[in-house]
Amino acid sequence: MFRFSISFILSVAFSLPLYVCAQGHLTPYLPSLAEVYESYQRAEKLDTLLKKSVFKSYVVPHWQPGRNVFWYQNRLKDNVNEYWLVDAQTGSKIRAFDHNKMAAALTKASGKEHQSGQLSLNELVYSSDHRKVKVKEGESWYECDLGSWETKKIEYPDYVRYEPTRPLQKRTWRWEGSRGDSISPDRHWMAFIRDGNLFAKSLNSSEERQFTSNGTVECPYGDFSWSPDSKSLVAYHLDPREEKEVYFVLSSVPGTTRGVLKSQKYAQPGDEFTIYEMYVFDIASKKGIKVDAEKIDFFGAPQLHWRKGNNRYFTYEKVDRGHQRFRIIEVDTQTGKTRNIIDEKTKTFIYEQRIYTRYLPDTHEIVWITEKDGWRHIYLIDELTGREKKQITKGNWVVRDIDSVDSRKREIWFKASGMNAGEDPYFVHYYRIGFDGRNLVDLTPEKGQHSVTFSPDRRYFIDTYSQVNVPPVVVLKRTVDGKKVMEVERADILGLQATGVKLPEVFVAKGRDGETDIWGVICRPSNMDPAKSYPVIENIYAGPQDSFVPKSFLPASEMQSLAELGFIVVQIDGMGTANRSKAFHDVCWQNLADAGFADRILWMQAMAKKYPQADISRVGVYGTSAGGQNSTGALLFHPEFYKAAVSACGCHDNRIDKQWWNEQWMGYPVKKHYDEQSNITNASKLRGDLLLIVGEADMNVPPESTYRLADALIKSNKDFDLLTIPGMGHSDGGPYGRRKKRDFFVKHLLRAEPPARNGK
Repeated sequence: MFRFSISFILSVAFSLPLYVCAQGHLTPYLPSLAEVYESYQRAEKLDTLLKKSVFKSYVVPHWQPGRNVFWYQNRLKDNVNEYWLVDAQTGSKIRAFDHNKMAAALTKASGKEHQSGQLSLNELVYSSDHRKVKVKEGESWYECDLGSWETKKIEYPDYVRYEPTRPLQKRTWRWEGSRGDSISPDRHWMAFIRDGNLFAKSLNSSEERQFTSNGTVECPYGDFSWSPDSKSLVAYHLDPREEKEVYFVLSSVPGTTRGVLKSQKYAQPGDEFTIYEMYVFDIASKKGIKVDAEKIDFFGAPQLHWRKGNNRYFTYEKVDRGHQRFRIIEVDTQTGKTRNIIDEKTKTFIYEQRIYTRYLPDTHEIVWITEKDGWRHIYLIDELTGREKKQITKGNWVVRDIDSVDSRKREIWFKASGMNAGEDPYFVHYYRIGFDGRNLVDLTPEKGQHSVTFSPDRRYFIDTYSQVNVPPVVVLKRTVDGKKVMEVERADILGLQATGVKLPEVFVAKGRDGETDIWGVICRPSNMDPAKSYPVIENIYAGPQDSFVPKSFLPASEMQSLAELGFIVVQIDGMGTANRSKAFHDVCWQNLADAGFADRILWMQAMAKKYPQADISRVGVYGTSAGGQNSTGALLFHPEFYKAAVSACGCHDNRIDKQWWNEQWMGYPVKKHYDEQSNITNASKLRGDLLLIVGEADMNVPPESTYRLADALIKSNKDFDLLTIPGMGHSDGGPYGRRKKRDFFVKHLLRAEPPARNGK
């Protein structure tokens, strides 16, 4: 005798009853051919409906030059457009103009019929008294008198459009290289290379000075950079390394009868880089000094930061290959001696792309973000002594990025996640804090994922916040204190509710350590029968560079579309991904094959315990790129749990993929752990059903990564499916590949035949 209890999953606007069976004995969902056809039709119909079911979910502000006034456009049902004007100072919102009169005015001025609800305007520029407005439609401009509605075509108006910038202060990346200028700042000298050696030519006379003689065409000097006072020139003696190429063939180029061979420069793990040896040359004496520092064999010539008021010294940043050491090194141009201002070392990795430094030359300080205390936080460093003046932020939360550093007010504008208690630790909020770690202001305290854009003078900002199952709200706020000026828009989801689709559920379970929360989302069929159990499909991407479970409102997605075929589709951020503690992230170190599977499996087991409609005896998984590697790895390393996988353009061996990404997580030099974790090396372990998808023109992950895996599977006498898309680049296979993925899971998890598309 079974006893049942009833629970409900609540979302923002609707609920789905789930009948939880105490012993979990539910009838497996195994659809008939007619039910399969109906589910495909429903999914296709919903894909179209959901794209046009939510309105007023975002605002793109167009700020008026010199004023805290902006206009924006709403796209409504039936392709109706409406335009609004907001005065941030007064907190008022009005129609940007009379839509009927504007349509009539533009019809008369252009000679073309305009409908009031279908106006498509690119720009609106109001006069200071708001009595006139310049309107851009397509490439044409018109000036309209809002009193008389007299309208005439005009030439391009003289105004500057404000483009919101985030972050405010531009970041530079090490892969960009240095940005030296051959002309000295005082405009007296021009540096150049002749026959591999460094020279400077006077711009005021015929004088020419030679600084080196040991350079050659094969090993020249280069990448020079002047000091601000023009007295010193920094250059490098180079030992060049040619970047190797990878190849692919385009099989189906129109107008040809042969395949077209293509190649590109592509560094792979272990490949050599050009070596840079730093020298400083004194212009007056023509003498050079070799800087007492290691040769630079990673990233190339660095950006130099000259000390303000004393150009005897400069600093540069060095990331060691292998990503386990980061330094800011000071150089004395008179002696060539160096010292470390910052010297960070780790036994795992330092995430190079998230190293943040901001130099404050007036106060000789450096704002630096590091994870050295186990969480990503902001520090203030004395550039002259290397002393840590202050840990500005601290706690069990993560600084996600810095928008700007105000050296005059000694404030930092930043975004972070995990600081606000009682909510998803991945939710991004915006803050301001003093250099002394005091006066922290939460500019966006409302629960949810936030996205912010500022007015030109940064007195106001537009904040859009939502959750995966809570519709967006758009508010206007003051930056001085974060106070709300007004609600600009609130998303209209009436059309979404009418479809009957259930919004994703956020689900949390403990990870492999029994303590850490693992976060994910669940998508269910809109017509789910609570008395039946459904296969589970995981959408996986375990790349360590970020976290990937959606946090903003998600009314439509491929996951929901796939769920409509009769699946419960989930997405999870397991250990080894970013935006949590350093320890959480470190799981990936030299261990990409782990992919957080221990946490993912526990999460799905916890889900099935709470919701027995989730049949975890039938689990599929799909992913693209690193997700392609992960999904194949699921069948190779965890076949006891995962039964079917679709893997698109996977980096199946980290030695084949791009150098910068793989050495960041797998380390350098390339050792046996690369081989041990390769899907290709482990191909003989395959159990379950596998579909491989690859675009023959993939320039991100070389197609040979998938082909070599196929070769290894064939040699191991394994059954699998392979889909190659002619001419396609790095992709999940596009519309055809996504359709084949659906068919594959229907066949192998639902044990049903997908629609036969070659017949009637």
